[in-house]
Amino acid sequence: MSEQRNTELGDFLRSRRAALTPAETGVPTYGTARRVPGLRREEVAQLAGVSVNYYTRIEQGESHQMSDSVMEAIANALRLDESERTHLLRLAWPAQVMRREAGPEMVRDSVLALVEGSIDQAAIIVGRRTDLLGGNRLGFALLGIDRDARPNLTKHMFLEPTMRDLMPDWERQARNAASYLRMATGELTDDPKLAELIGDLSIHSPEFARIWASHPVAECLHSVREYDHPLVGRLTLNEESLRMPDDSGQRIIFSGAEPGSPSAERLKLLDSLVS
Repeated sequence: MSEQRNTELGDFLRSRRAALTPAETGVPTYGTARRVPGLRREEVAQLAGVSVNYYTRIEQGESHQMSDSVMEAIANALRLDESERTHLLRLAWPAQVMRREAGPEMVRDSVLALVEGSIDQAAIIVGRRTDLLGGNRLGFALLGIDRDARPNLTKHMFLEPTMRDLMPDWERQARNAASYLRMATGELTDDPKLAELIGDLSIHSPEFARIWASHPVAECLHSVREYDHPLVGRLTLNEESLRMPDDSGQRIIFSGAEPGSPSAERLKLLDSLVS
Protein backbone atom coordinates (compact mmCIF):
# COMPACT_ATOMS: atom_id res chain seq x y z
CA MET A 1 0.00 0.00 0.00
CA SER A 2 1.44 3.36 -1.03
CA GLU A 3 2.02 6.22 1.39
CA GLN A 4 -0.68 8.21 -0.41
CA ARG A 5 -3.16 5.36 0.10
CA ASN A 6 -2.20 5.11 3.78
CA THR A 7 -3.06 8.79 4.15
CA GLU A 8 -6.32 8.43 2.20
CA LEU A 9 -7.50 5.53 4.38
CA GLY A 10 -6.72 7.33 7.61
CA ASP A 11 -8.23 10.61 6.45
CA PHE A 12 -11.40 8.84 5.32
CA LEU A 13 -11.89 6.97 8.60
CA ARG A 14 -11.20 10.09 10.64
CA SER A 15 -13.67 12.12 8.59
CA ARG A 16 -16.38 9.52 9.19
CA ARG A 17 -15.89 9.19 12.93
CA ALA A 18 -15.75 13.00 13.21
CA ALA A 19 -19.16 13.14 11.54
CA LEU A 20 -20.79 10.89 14.16
CA THR A 21 -21.82 11.92 17.66
CA PRO A 22 -21.93 9.68 20.74
CA ALA A 23 -25.69 10.27 20.92
CA GLU A 24 -26.16 8.86 17.40
CA THR A 25 -24.30 5.67 18.22
CA GLY A 26 -25.33 5.17 21.84
CA VAL A 27 -21.83 5.67 23.21
CA PRO A 28 -21.98 6.92 26.84
CA THR A 29 -20.13 10.15 27.57
CA TYR A 30 -20.68 10.40 31.35
CA GLY A 31 -20.92 14.16 31.06
CA THR A 32 -17.21 14.62 30.37
CA ALA A 33 -15.93 17.42 28.14
CA ARG A 34 -14.83 16.24 24.69
CA ARG A 35 -11.77 17.67 22.97
CA VAL A 36 -12.37 16.06 19.56
CA PRO A 37 -15.38 16.28 17.24
CA GLY A 38 -17.41 13.15 16.82
CA LEU A 39 -16.27 9.78 18.10
CA ARG A 40 -12.89 8.96 19.59
CA ARG A 41 -10.78 6.10 18.25
CA GLU A 42 -11.46 4.02 21.33
CA GLU A 43 -15.20 4.49 20.88
CA VAL A 44 -15.09 3.29 17.28
CA ALA A 45 -12.99 0.34 18.37
CA GLN A 46 -15.54 -0.48 21.07
CA LEU A 47 -18.44 -0.31 18.61
CA ALA A 48 -16.55 -2.47 16.11
CA GLY A 49 -15.45 -5.02 18.70
CA VAL A 50 -11.70 -4.63 18.07
CA SER A 51 -8.86 -3.43 20.24
CA VAL A 52 -7.98 0.25 20.30
CA ASN A 53 -4.43 -0.56 19.21
CA TYR A 54 -5.66 -2.57 16.22
CA TYR A 55 -8.12 0.10 15.11
CA THR A 56 -5.43 2.77 15.50
CA ARG A 57 -3.12 0.79 13.22
CA ILE A 58 -5.91 0.46 10.65
CA GLU A 59 -6.59 4.20 10.76
CA GLN A 60 -2.89 4.85 10.32
CA GLY A 61 -2.79 2.52 7.31
CA GLU A 62 -0.43 0.05 9.00
CA SER A 63 -2.66 -3.03 8.91
CA HIS A 64 -2.48 -5.05 5.68
CA GLN A 65 -4.59 -8.04 6.78
CA MET A 66 -8.02 -6.62 7.62
CA SER A 67 -10.56 -9.45 7.44
CA ASP A 68 -14.03 -9.28 5.92
CA SER A 69 -15.57 -9.38 9.39
CA VAL A 70 -13.43 -6.52 10.71
CA MET A 71 -14.15 -4.46 7.59
CA GLU A 72 -17.88 -5.02 8.07
CA ALA A 73 -17.69 -4.23 11.79
CA ILE A 74 -15.89 -0.92 11.21
CA ALA A 75 -18.29 0.00 8.41
CA ASN A 76 -21.23 -0.71 10.70
CA ALA A 77 -19.68 1.22 13.59
CA LEU A 78 -19.16 4.26 11.35
CA ARG A 79 -22.60 3.81 9.73
CA LEU A 80 -21.21 3.84 6.22
CA ASP A 81 -23.59 3.67 3.28
CA GLU A 82 -23.04 1.39 0.29
CA SER A 83 -20.86 3.84 -1.63
CA GLU A 84 -18.74 4.56 1.45
CA ARG A 85 -18.28 0.83 2.12
CA THR A 86 -17.09 0.31 -1.45
CA HIS A 87 -14.65 3.19 -1.08
CA LEU A 88 -13.37 1.81 2.23
CA LEU A 89 -12.77 -1.59 0.62
CA ARG A 90 -10.82 -0.02 -2.25
CA LEU A 91 -8.65 1.96 0.14
CA ALA A 92 -8.01 -0.95 2.48
CA TRP A 93 -7.41 -3.58 -0.20
CA PRO A 94 -5.85 -1.76 -3.16
CA ALA A 95 -4.46 -5.00 -4.56
CA GLN A 96 -8.02 -6.06 -5.37
CA VAL A 97 -8.79 -2.90 -7.32
CA MET A 98 -8.66 -3.16 -11.10
CA ARG A 99 -6.01 -0.71 -12.27
CA ARG A 100 -7.03 1.25 -15.33
CA GLU A 101 -4.80 2.70 -17.98
CA ALA A 102 -4.00 6.38 -17.46
CA GLY A 103 -4.04 7.18 -21.19
CA PRO A 104 -6.70 8.91 -23.27
CA GLU A 105 -10.20 7.44 -23.26
CA MET A 106 -11.91 6.12 -26.34
CA VAL A 107 -15.66 5.81 -26.83
CA ARG A 108 -17.01 3.09 -29.07
CA ASP A 109 -18.77 4.32 -32.21
CA SER A 110 -21.83 2.25 -31.30
CA VAL A 111 -22.09 4.03 -27.93
CA LEU A 112 -21.77 7.44 -29.59
CA ALA A 113 -24.47 6.48 -32.10
CA LEU A 114 -26.78 5.34 -29.30
CA VAL A 115 -26.39 8.60 -27.39
CA GLU A 116 -26.48 10.93 -30.39
CA GLY A 117 -29.61 9.19 -31.66
CA SER A 118 -31.48 9.60 -28.38
CA ILE A 119 -34.50 11.94 -28.64
CA ASP A 120 -36.70 13.62 -26.01
CA GLN A 121 -33.91 13.29 -23.43
CA ALA A 122 -30.59 15.02 -22.90
CA ALA A 123 -27.78 12.46 -23.01
CA ILE A 124 -24.06 12.74 -22.38
CA ILE A 125 -21.13 10.33 -22.04
CA VAL A 126 -18.87 10.95 -19.04
CA GLY A 127 -15.41 9.43 -18.70
CA ARG A 128 -13.72 7.82 -15.72
CA ARG A 129 -12.18 11.17 -14.68
CA THR A 130 -15.49 13.01 -15.32
CA ASP A 131 -14.41 14.27 -18.76
CA LEU A 132 -17.24 14.98 -21.20
CA LEU A 133 -16.65 12.46 -23.99
CA GLY A 134 -19.76 12.98 -26.11
CA GLY A 135 -23.47 13.55 -26.10
CA ASN A 136 -26.53 14.41 -28.12
CA ARG A 137 -27.55 17.89 -29.21
CA LEU A 138 -29.87 18.32 -26.23
CA GLY A 139 -27.23 17.15 -23.76
CA PHE A 140 -24.78 19.85 -24.82
CA ALA A 141 -27.54 22.49 -24.93
CA LEU A 142 -28.73 21.65 -21.43
CA LEU A 143 -25.26 22.30 -19.99
CA GLY A 144 -24.60 25.29 -22.24
CA ILE A 145 -21.48 23.65 -23.68
CA ASP A 146 -20.37 23.98 -27.29
CA ARG A 147 -20.74 20.69 -29.15
CA ASP A 148 -17.07 20.72 -30.14
CA ALA A 149 -15.89 21.21 -26.55
CA ARG A 150 -14.88 18.35 -24.27
CA PRO A 151 -14.34 19.91 -20.83
CA ASN A 152 -13.89 18.10 -17.56
CA LEU A 153 -17.33 18.32 -15.95
CA THR A 154 -16.05 18.62 -12.39
CA LYS A 155 -13.85 21.54 -13.40
CA HIS A 156 -16.78 22.98 -15.31
CA MET A 157 -18.98 22.70 -12.22
CA PHE A 158 -16.56 24.47 -9.89
CA LEU A 159 -14.74 26.91 -12.18
CA GLU A 160 -17.36 27.96 -14.73
CA PRO A 161 -19.45 30.85 -13.28
CA THR A 162 -22.47 30.08 -15.48
CA MET A 163 -22.98 26.77 -13.65
CA ARG A 164 -24.02 28.63 -10.50
CA ASP A 165 -26.77 30.34 -12.48
CA LEU A 166 -27.75 27.15 -14.29
CA MET A 167 -28.19 25.08 -11.12
CA PRO A 168 -30.32 26.66 -8.36
CA ASP A 169 -28.99 24.06 -5.88
CA TRP A 170 -25.39 24.48 -6.96
CA GLU A 171 -23.92 23.61 -3.56
CA ARG A 172 -25.61 20.20 -3.50
CA GLN A 173 -24.72 19.43 -7.10
CA ALA A 174 -21.12 20.53 -6.52
CA ARG A 175 -20.88 18.19 -3.56
CA ASN A 176 -22.29 15.37 -5.70
CA ALA A 177 -19.61 16.05 -8.33
CA ALA A 178 -16.85 15.93 -5.71
CA SER A 179 -18.36 12.78 -4.21
CA TYR A 180 -18.21 10.93 -7.51
CA LEU A 181 -14.66 12.13 -8.12
CA ARG A 182 -13.72 10.67 -4.74
CA MET A 183 -15.16 7.33 -5.86
CA ALA A 184 -12.97 7.54 -8.96
CA THR A 185 -9.83 7.82 -6.80
CA GLY A 186 -10.56 4.33 -5.51
CA GLU A 187 -10.74 2.94 -9.05
CA LEU A 188 -7.94 4.95 -10.64
CA THR A 189 -5.19 4.07 -8.23
CA ASP A 190 -2.10 6.26 -8.52
CA ASP A 191 -3.40 7.96 -11.68
CA PRO A 192 -1.28 11.10 -12.27
CA LYS A 193 -3.94 12.77 -14.44
CA LEU A 194 -6.57 12.34 -11.74
CA ALA A 195 -4.15 13.65 -9.11
CA GLU A 196 -3.43 16.64 -11.34
CA LEU A 197 -7.15 17.33 -11.73
CA ILE A 198 -7.74 17.23 -7.98
CA GLY A 199 -4.71 19.45 -7.40
CA ASP A 200 -5.87 22.04 -9.93
CA LEU A 201 -9.34 22.14 -8.44
CA SER A 202 -7.99 22.45 -4.89
CA ILE A 203 -5.83 25.41 -5.91
CA HIS A 204 -8.34 27.28 -8.04
CA SER A 205 -11.59 26.57 -6.18
CA PRO A 206 -11.86 27.20 -2.43
CA GLU A 207 -15.32 25.58 -2.55
CA PHE A 208 -13.87 22.38 -3.97
CA ALA A 209 -11.05 22.35 -1.40
CA ARG A 210 -13.60 22.77 1.40
CA ILE A 211 -15.87 20.00 0.15
CA TRP A 212 -12.98 17.67 -0.72
CA ALA A 213 -11.56 17.97 2.80
CA SER A 214 -14.75 16.41 4.18
CA HIS A 215 -14.15 13.23 2.12
CA PRO A 216 -17.60 12.95 0.50
CA VAL A 217 -18.18 9.65 -1.30
CA ALA A 218 -21.16 8.72 -3.46
CA GLU A 219 -21.98 6.79 -6.60
CA CYS A 220 -24.17 8.85 -8.95
CA LEU A 221 -26.88 6.44 -10.11
CA HIS A 222 -30.05 8.51 -10.30
CA SER A 223 -31.35 11.83 -9.07
CA VAL A 224 -33.72 14.71 -9.75
CA ARG A 225 -31.98 17.89 -10.91
CA GLU A 226 -33.26 21.43 -11.16
CA TYR A 227 -32.03 23.75 -13.89
CA ASP A 228 -32.65 27.44 -14.42
CA HIS A 229 -31.80 27.49 -18.10
CA PRO A 230 -31.14 30.90 -19.72
CA LEU A 231 -33.07 29.94 -22.88
CA VAL A 232 -36.15 28.13 -21.55
CA GLY A 233 -36.36 28.76 -17.81
CA ARG A 234 -36.87 26.29 -14.96
CA LEU A 235 -36.51 22.56 -15.67
CA THR A 236 -37.04 19.62 -13.33
CA LEU A 237 -35.39 16.56 -14.86
CA ASN A 238 -35.04 12.94 -13.82
CA GLU A 239 -31.43 11.82 -14.23
CA GLU A 240 -30.37 8.20 -14.74
CA SER A 241 -26.68 7.26 -14.84
CA LEU A 242 -25.74 3.98 -16.52
CA ARG A 243 -22.26 2.54 -16.17
CA MET A 244 -20.88 0.84 -19.24
CA PRO A 245 -21.04 -2.96 -18.80
CA ASP A 246 -17.43 -3.43 -19.94
CA ASP A 247 -16.36 -1.68 -16.68
CA SER A 248 -14.46 1.03 -18.50
CA GLY A 249 -15.42 3.58 -15.86
CA GLN A 250 -17.52 5.46 -18.42
CA ARG A 251 -21.15 6.41 -17.85
CA ILE A 252 -24.08 7.47 -20.00
CA ILE A 253 -26.28 10.03 -18.28
CA PHE A 254 -29.85 10.52 -19.47
CA SER A 255 -31.91 13.52 -18.30
CA GLY A 256 -35.62 13.62 -19.11
CA ALA A 257 -38.82 15.24 -17.90
CA GLU A 258 -42.14 13.74 -16.81
CA PRO A 259 -44.33 13.35 -19.92
CA GLY A 260 -46.79 16.21 -20.30
CA SER A 261 -45.10 18.36 -17.67
CA PRO A 262 -44.03 21.98 -18.17
CA SER A 263 -40.42 20.77 -18.04
CA ALA A 264 -41.11 18.36 -20.92
CA GLU A 265 -42.45 21.22 -23.02
CA ARG A 266 -39.46 23.40 -22.16
CA LEU A 267 -37.07 20.59 -23.02
CA LYS A 268 -38.72 20.30 -26.45
CA LEU A 269 -38.42 24.04 -26.86
CA LEU A 270 -34.72 23.89 -26.00
CA ASP A 271 -34.21 21.17 -28.57
CA SER A 272 -35.92 23.25 -31.25
CA LEU A 273 -33.82 26.30 -30.41
CA VAL A 274 -30.54 24.47 -30.92
CA SER A 275 -31.54 22.30 -33.90
